[in-house]
Amino acid sequence: MKNKDFDYIWTGKKRTIFGLPISFTRYFLTETKFITRKGLLSLEEDELDLYTVTDKKLVLKFTQRIFGCGTIVMHVVDTDTPVKTVESVKAPREVLAMLDKHINIQRDRYRTRGRDMIGFDDCDCDDET
Repeated sequence: MKNKDFDYIWTGKKRTIFGLPISFTRYFLTETKFITRKGLLSLEEDELDLYTVTDKKLVLKFTQRIFGCGTIVMHVVDTDTPVKTVESVKAPREVLAMLDKHINIQRDRYRTRGRDMIGFDDCDCDDET
């Protein structure tokens, strides 16, 4: 999907009752970023760089599964959004697969992995004194 600002790989809306997209929360996936846009008249956008994602989790609640929806939780190395929740999206396994693919592409591009972004302990565990 083309836009004047970004080339979107995937877009989706937060699903509400009965899996209907009656929400003012939209999600956008580009090659390098994941964007959340909330609001109708006043908009709030949150962007995160894909290479900063350290972990992902898929949550499939019973009521969401009935309507083919699910929630994706991403842990991110970001000061204002350390945990990004992509709530109640349609076809969550496919969305997670797309995210995983583009996260790995960006990690390879920046030569980072999750272990590179997590702090380390100063003690050397191999030393026995």
